[in-house]
Amino acid sequence: MYRVLTKSYENVHCELDFQTPFQLLVATVLSAQCTDKRVNQVTPALFRKFGTPRKMSAAPIMEIEELIRSVGFFHTKAANLKALSQRLIIEYGAKVPAELDELVTLPGVGRKTANVVLGHAFGIPGITVDTHFGRLSRRFGWSDSMDPVKVEHEVGALIPQEEWTNLSQRMIWHGRRICHSRKPACGACPLAALCPSYGIGEVDKIKALALVKRDEDFR
Repeated sequence: MYRVLTKSYENVHCELDFQTPFQLLVATVLSAQCTDKRVNQVTPALFRKFGTPRKMSAAPIMEIEELIRSVGFFHTKAANLKALSQRLIIEYGAKVPAELDELVTLPGVGRKTANVVLGHAFGIPGITVDTHFGRLSRRFGWSDSMDPVKVEHEVGALIPQEEWTNLSQRMIWHGRRICHSRKPACGACPLAALCPSYGIGEVDKIKALALVKRDEDFR
């Protein structure tokens, strides 16, 4: 199944726009309960003003809130961005650590966010278990757990470690484009012949194709 996903999504990449590990960390924190497309609309102005830990840590909290208001939960996210920036300065010399155990101690950063940063900013393989990844893992029969950490470990045992970052991105892309939560486009799915959950969604090819989302929908 993963070989088919690899052929279907050859040129996967992180859909959050960033230039530095810090910017990716910020963007990923903002992406909680929000689309990457919306985050990418917000971060250019945010990064122009507060694109480094030092600038973010010194920023008035209300200015951060105003810049990120449209991403939702902006009060909490602004507080986390300011607090994690201060921690980066105090404990890590204003640099983002490249260790999962250290990343998850930062305000607003869990394993999912940490693995995104490790994989895409530092090239360290990690599995990002978001809602798409968890849903597809269960539909594929790779895990029956609702616990993201357990899913991470169970799927990690099936796929070579060097593929973990690409695996995560391919699963997320497939979940966003075809294997939707409410009505998957089974009839247009490249995994149709292999998936144990085939048939839970639309199986008519023409109707299924109408459900498929395109890359442009996420830009």
